[in-house]
Amino acid sequence: MTAHPPIEAYDELDSTNAEARRRAEAGEVGPVWITAGVQTAGRGRRGRNWSTQRGNLAATLLTLTDRPPAEAAQLSFVAALAACDLADTCLGPGAARLKWPNDVLVQGRKAVGILVESGVRADGRLWLAVGIGVNLAHAPQDLERPATAFAEHMAGPPPQPLAALEVLAAAFARWRRAWETQGFVPISASWSARATGIGQRCEARLPNRTLAGVAEGLDTDGALRLRLDDGGLERITAGDVFFGGV
Repeated sequence: MTAHPPIEAYDELDSTNAEARRRAEAGEVGPVWITAGVQTAGRGRRGRNWSTQRGNLAATLLTLTDRPPAEAAQLSFVAALAACDLADTCLGPGAARLKWPNDVLVQGRKAVGILVESGVRADGRLWLAVGIGVNLAHAPQDLERPATAFAEHMAGPPPQPLAALEVLAAAFARWRRAWETQGFVPISASWSARATGIGQRCEARLPNRTLAGVAEGLDTDGALRLRLDDGGLERITAGDVFFGGV
């Protein structure tokens, strides 16, 4: 199996991303995976709560990069591909699809959430906290979008969180190596091959406006190319995108 950074497992944390941030701000450089059986204050994108019940996976990679922030943000696509690999390992090839920017869907419902946070160190390098939450055994309810868990699509029990993290961490290491040696091109191509919604109409809800059009695919840096109804092209770099109500 591909080598990956060490894993530190805890029974309970407020948030694996918060723990990674505390360590980074104290000078720790990693790389290290931090995981917890339960999160008491898990977070998702845009400050949303992310529930982690026992049996699900909550893990964060604390690492450093010399890349500028715009390029470092591409690690969210690396994380999405690694999580998709995990889903395919558990559920069968092609079971998971990716939705921009980094959701992993199983039968159209969200099974994985990814949150990448960063900060600048005194030496100018970036620390990164790559958080990945996987619904292995339980799916949260009453969400904006429907969710699912791996267990709902398996004949037997889902993997234990630490076993799932071994697969995830190895896959992340493979994709990160490709990104570091070949750039974003192979990441973009692999992501697009597994993407849902490309060529379809969607609604992009941005912080200060809402746009509608057809999702054409990824730009060279990972932005979503949105062809507007008037023929104009908009690059979506941050926001929530909804395809057909998903």
